[in-house]
Amino acid sequence: MTKKTTLGPILEINLAMLFISTSGVLGRYIQLPPELTIALRGIFAAVFLGLFILWRKSSWHIDTKDRKAILIGGILLGAHWVLYFYALQLSNVAIGMLSIFTYPVITSLLEPLVLKTKFHPIHIFLAILVLFGLYLLAPEFSLESDATLAIILGVISALCYALRNLIMKTKVQKYEGTILMWYQIMIVSVLLIPALFMDVNWPSVQEQLPYLALLGLLTTTIGHTLFLSSFKHFSVTTASLMSSAQPIYGIILGIFFLQEIPGIRTIIGGALILVSVVVESRRAVK
Repeated sequence: MTKKTTLGPILEINLAMLFISTSGVLGRYIQLPPELTIALRGIFAAVFLGLFILWRKSSWHIDTKDRKAILIGGILLGAHWVLYFYALQLSNVAIGMLSIFTYPVITSLLEPLVLKTKFHPIHIFLAILVLFGLYLLAPEFSLESDATLAIILGVISALCYALRNLIMKTKVQKYEGTILMWYQIMIVSVLLIPALFMDVNWPSVQEQLPYLALLGLLTTTIGHTLFLSSFKHFSVTTASLMSSAQPIYGIILGIFFLQEIPGIRTIIGGALILVSVVVESRRAVK
């Protein structure tokens, strides 16, 4: 792919990261159980994306042999979202976003196993760098610490997201990103239907519906669909690593809207994680 032809996809993936990064601020601001938040997010996103698909007159057809992969992808996406929102509630935007941003390095380690691509030894060094960065994110390493628990949940969320992206890589050349995303969102929404019957303050839920709608439209419908579509132009590892701007966007939004200023350990730990991402991005693009 030439520089001229990569400019569009690179702009597309950066726009996707800007929209996806709104999840940090919205996830912290919305004070609901994560399962309920994700269920409502899924419903809003399914409506928005479904209307867009109808407007585009795209085909809804999915071959029978591909349905299992999309089902698994939807389950992993739902687990990623719920765990990520728990991580946000237990910590802050910086720790929550930086902990899940281990997914690019996790992807680079898993891609040779899942898609049988070439393994590069530098990924071991980058993984160690990320682990040290995660250690610095936590004020203290204790399972009784909310920050430590948030990091653990964030990393598990990142693992789910990495696996989901690798599975979808095998399908994105065959189907439109919007169609794949809609089916996965529907799977998430159906699985989380029980959350709609949780004992919560429903007047409070109604007050937060505009922010849930933003989460469904900006973060999910636009952001995740653009990111999934980028797999047509790049490998999953390259697309994941090129998205290094996401936590930076998210932290800036957190400072601006929530006045959450990260501490020095968080900045250093986050810098190490992002250095590993940038190093691998340059290597992958070359």
